[in-house]
Amino acid sequence: MIDPKVHAAIVAALKGFNEYEPVEATAHPRFDEVFGSDADFLSKVDALDAVFDDMPQLEPLREVFFDLLMINFFSEDVKKLEEDYLETAEWESIEEQTIDRGTELLNVLLYLNECRDEDIEPSLEDFLKEFLLVDEDEFQDEYNIYEPIIANQILIESSESEIQRIAQTLPKDSELAELFYPVMYFFKNLQGGTESKQAFIDSSAEPAFDSSVYSILTAFK
Repeated sequence: MIDPKVHAAIVAALKGFNEYEPVEATAHPRFDEVFGSDADFLSKVDALDAVFDDMPQLEPLREVFFDLLMINFFSEDVKKLEEDYLETAEWESIEEQTIDRGTELLNVLLYLNECRDEDIEPSLEDFLKEFLLVDEDEFQDEYNIYEPIIANQILIESSESEIQRIAQTLPKDSELAELFYPVMYFFKNLQGGTESKQAFIDSSAEPAFDSSVYSILTAFK
């Protein structure tokens, strides 16, 4: 089964990407097949990678789609497994085998899920302090990863061009380097930003990728 929110995010991601880079017509049904499969998680990962191997133009989306596959597993696939499956040695092994996969977008999607479940209005401050707990001493790994966002929270009140300017200063090996611009723009609009998506695209260094990530977030919310 595919979580309806995940399905909407897949459709939105491909549409957002296709506005700036062509997407093959077979992409959507192939992703539906992978996500809706009854196969085990690692088999689904292999199937997902096979789709991207066959469609190299979509390569920028490989890891964010892994995030979506993970979200779908948590929301749908796990229902078919034992109640404490996520605490088993088998799942621990899967986590170890996929430790280098995915992006920090997964945390934002998990946060939006939690907001929906608890009827909370999402915000950047709530994401950082209440979900990631970056102010707590035992969560300093999260603090280090999200420091570029923590230090630049004021940007949600700034222009798209200013957000992009800061994004371009991040080290290329930063785990937020690619995601900083679309994630900050997403939270900016949650705070009541009125700028059009065109302004977002006009300031983007990677329009297809940024459009796709932003589309995932808005569809998922």
